[in-house]
Amino acid sequence: MNANDRTPADLLRSALASDPGRPLVTFYDDATGERVELSVATFANWVAKTANLLQGDLSAEPGDRAVLLLPAHWQTAVWLLACSSVGVVADVGGDPASADLVVSGPDTLDAARACSGERVALALRPLGGRFPQTPDGFADYAVEVPGQGDQFAPYAPVDPDEPALVVGGEELTGAEVVERARADAARLGVESGSRVLSGQSYETWEGLSNGLYGALAVGGSVVLCRHLERLGEEGLAKRVVEERVSLTVR
Repeated sequence: MNANDRTPADLLRSALASDPGRPLVTFYDDATGERVELSVATFANWVAKTANLLQGDLSAEPGDRAVLLLPAHWQTAVWLLACSSVGVVADVGGDPASADLVVSGPDTLDAARACSGERVALALRPLGGRFPQTPDGFADYAVEVPGQGDQFAPYAPVDPDEPALVVGGEELTGAEVVERARADAARLGVESGSRVLSGQSYETWEGLSNGLYGALAVGGSVVLCRHLERLGEEGLAKRVVEERVSLTVR
């Protein structure tokens, strides 16, 4: 990876330049049986489309705050990197009432309505499917994102020393996210080619680092598992083998 990368979006660009075809995020939902594997190129395409939605249709600007009311999910990872691409602060599980925009899953729509700004809803259905009926007061992400451009260029350069992420009440700059992610990866022995299986929530730094940023920072990949507790020990052991997992965190 490029030692000059100072934001999560920088890390993704370097991964795309290095090996666009390798897996980056493999997602399981053990409540539904869903499995989705995204290569670096496919993930980056989703990020570009989402960043274009943010900057264009939603008029988000650097320094705006987007509250993400979302579980650990591949689409949440996309939103985290899209926010970094635009310079928007991703506030994981924050207060929608004081946010510039809110991005909600299907189970948090009532809470998300406290946001007076733009509201986006994710159905979190297999294959990125849309809601059967768009929730009142929200844009359906699955309806809005496909038509967005496949390439993204920010209107203004993203400053790595400006706030980029809020998680667990702690605010981090883009540079701090990258620095911490690299340090975590080194501590855990995660390196280029490593596969990290995480069943942790995205509501803590540890969960975000183990389930996204750490592997991204060093050229690894993640196997992100929602409802992992339903799998059982035998099923988990089988997945570790099948997915060539290097490290398991839960």
